[in-house]
Amino acid sequence: MGFSQSDKWSMETDVVVVGFGAAGAATAVTAHERGAKVVILEKAPEGQEGGNTRVAGQGYLNTSSVESALAYLTALCGPYTVPEAMVRVWAQEMCQNNAWLESLGGDPQEHQHPPVGIEFPDLPGSDCVHKFHDGPTYGYSNTWKMFARLVKQRPIPVLYETPGRELIQHHVTKEILGVRSQHGHKSISIKARRAVVLTCGGFENNQDMIRNYLPGLPYCYTSGTPYNEGDGIQMAMSVGADLWHMNNYAGPSMALKVPEIRTTFSMQALHFSKVMAGGMIVVGPDGNRFCDEKYKTRHGKVPVNSRWLPLTTPCPMFMIFDQTLFSAGPLYDKTPSHGWTQIIERYEWSPDNRAEQAKGWIKTADTITALAALIGLDPGRLADTVKRWNRYCEANHDPEFGRRLMMAPIIERPLYAVELSPSMLNTQGGPRRNEKAQIVRPDGTPIARLYSAGEMGSIYSYLYQGTGNIGEALAFGRVAGRNAAAEPPWE
Repeated sequence: MGFSQSDKWSMETDVVVVGFGAAGAATAVTAHERGAKVVILEKAPEGQEGGNTRVAGQGYLNTSSVESALAYLTALCGPYTVPEAMVRVWAQEMCQNNAWLESLGGDPQEHQHPPVGIEFPDLPGSDCVHKFHDGPTYGYSNTWKMFARLVKQRPIPVLYETPGRELIQHHVTKEILGVRSQHGHKSISIKARRAVVLTCGGFENNQDMIRNYLPGLPYCYTSGTPYNEGDGIQMAMSVGADLWHMNNYAGPSMALKVPEIRTTFSMQALHFSKVMAGGMIVVGPDGNRFCDEKYKTRHGKVPVNSRWLPLTTPCPMFMIFDQTLFSAGPLYDKTPSHGWTQIIERYEWSPDNRAEQAKGWIKTADTITALAALIGLDPGRLADTVKRWNRYCEANHDPEFGRRLMMAPIIERPLYAVELSPSMLNTQGGPRRNEKAQIVRPDGTPIARLYSAGEMGSIYSYLYQGTGNIGEALAFGRVAGRNAAAEPPWE
């Protein structure tokens, strides 16, 4: 939207950063260190800021070799190529994450458990992968706390509950002059003398965008922040930005989503490394199994005909189990190590699952026929599926999907069902950026004074290496911060 001389600015600064996660923190600190006056706009209320960074596993990628990183990222992109100049900047900057954080007083520690964590060890350059976190323990928002501290140690105001709503664009030159934001019922126009940087995440909480852009998902819910609703993507589109990687996301997994809680519950029995007493299967709307329920996906991707595709999630899905698993302990681990539900919502799941059963989150019946009626499945088909599963358990062999863990029959009454939904941490798509972190138009020309960093328009186009999002947020946050601060002030 244009800005006329009769309008008045509510506030003036050099650089406006929209979004306070890892990318926003890196951008703001870098721009401040280069002499720019910076303001951060944050949609969430104070205490819930941090975006997905705050509730991820707290690892960030620091690659050990520029050339290996070049090869690895190129291979991760697969058929969805990224310009060589972008790949090179990513590779160069990812090798500098530790040095930059150390220079600011951080304490980078390499992950020791689980091991190194190379997601695709068969790809060229994979030996460059090294996962780090800040301080002695990973998880529990510890790395995020360091990022937040870097901002709060500096005179960088953070305006909470103030989402960016609209970019203010010069009607002739088309350069970005500032941001129109919202605080309560009040509209605030913030002048950015040098640049605006969008670091406000993806669209994982915008169901319309999910249906439009993510293949095979009628709906999906997040394990991360509920505040990422595609605001920055829509703002950038309105001033002419191109989009890329809109079909790529870190998911799906299968999780419980209930109306009372904004984000998803990860069921312990579905975790690839967790073994509980009792058996369970997951069925789709036709009452049939569709995957190895204990398979470790590569951030939601599985091999199909020599390609990596998102895990199939036919909706609605149901986890079917018996009394043995129900009585084995809580179906959900509430330890606040990672995930929005664990860290922010802090829902107190009952130790015997009875409270959740009473809420109707867990359905129960004495027979398969009665259970099928409760969840709307064909009783004969569900009964056949359970009988087949029990035979597989007796033979200790799953000929359909090759499952090996928790091969226990579903026999002890009563029986139970939990409806599952597709879940993800984040999307990767958004406005396309160049090697200078400038947001560009469809013809590749930059939109003047507009930059981005982080998962909103991430470089990951096909496959994703764990800890790569926070690593990229730091890398391109620095690039955006340097270049935004270097812009000449407009008058």
